[in-house]
Amino acid sequence: AMDRDRNKALLLELQRAAGTGNDRCADCGHPDPEWASYKLGIFICLNCSGIHRNLPEISRVKSLRLDFWESNLVEFMKNHGNLWAKAKYEAKVPPYYYIPKSCDCLVLREQWIRAKYERGEFLDTQVCQDPCSAGSREGCLWKLGKGRRQFQKRQFLLSAREGVMKYFTKESKGPKAVISVESLNAMFQVDKIGHIHGLQITYNTDGQTRNLFVYHESGKEIVDWFNAIRAARYHYLRTTFPKVPEPELIPRITRNFVKEGYMEKTGPKQKESFKVRWFCLDSQERKLMYFKNPLDAFAQGQVFIGRRDEGYEVRDDLPERVCVKKKKPAITLVTPVREFVFLCENDRKQREWMDALNGVISQ
Repeated sequence: AMDRDRNKALLLELQRAAGTGNDRCADCGHPDPEWASYKLGIFICLNCSGIHRNLPEISRVKSLRLDFWESNLVEFMKNHGNLWAKAKYEAKVPPYYYIPKSCDCLVLREQWIRAKYERGEFLDTQVCQDPCSAGSREGCLWKLGKGRRQFQKRQFLLSAREGVMKYFTKESKGPKAVISVESLNAMFQVDKIGHIHGLQITYNTDGQTRNLFVYHESGKEIVDWFNAIRAARYHYLRTTFPKVPEPELIPRITRNFVKEGYMEKTGPKQKESFKVRWFCLDSQERKLMYFKNPLDAFAQGQVFIGRRDEGYEVRDDLPERVCVKKKKPAITLVTPVREFVFLCENDRKQREWMDALNGVISQ
């Protein structure tokens, strides 16, 4: 019992020790990890420990507080730790490779953990792939068809050198679409697509944003596609903006929407009845898009969101002349051209949308 208590105290001390990196999960950065892999010598969070459990050949986990730790294991943890593991297993992570955070979906976190420890993709011995070759890929993905009815297998081709992504249908002789890497974006959308490997690809065509919804049965395959798109985008940004420093380029490779969800909107005269629409806020493009359904290929419309000094603002009330039958929290988005009026489901959603919109206006 004395050993048990002493070792537990030593471990918790190790987890908090300055200069070890142990105070954040070794894999997703979540603060105060309460688990550890005694085979790898790292401190990890509860969620990542679940992934490690599925890799018994390379990792074994225990709880810092609930499990008994032998003295030799505590010593092993002391001699290793998160910074040591980072230096070894993340020695050669390419700049375009997406490093997941604790809020990211399971497939991204799992493949990051497998890439590091199981496949050793970023060890010092590995040769770093240049973004141009890493951004070239060919294969099949399941793509949501017209009318959102079903997913169909489609051939995709990505070429960083040509700066395009294409996809083909069985019927079409040439590509069904040729997508410029310049406007290409990808984000995981597990809940929206209803598949644990669901990926949303967006691009601009004829001044409109076009959505493609895809997945692959293999987690590794879909994450490899995601990182290939990132490599192609990185190659494009590096060659187009050679003077822009790396820390400014990285966040622009791909992005998630800052906020998505349902609101109700009225028309330009503000006398039309309110209709429920799915909204997506893209802070990089500074636009709020709205769709009839979350899985629509094209938006029904979009609102550009400028800066506060250009006359844009967000208010938590209705314009004087607007009457609403339903008592719901309102948002008025003021632009130099007109006012856009939205209704939210509840106060919390109103606050979230206002914070997100204000974030774009003040950036």
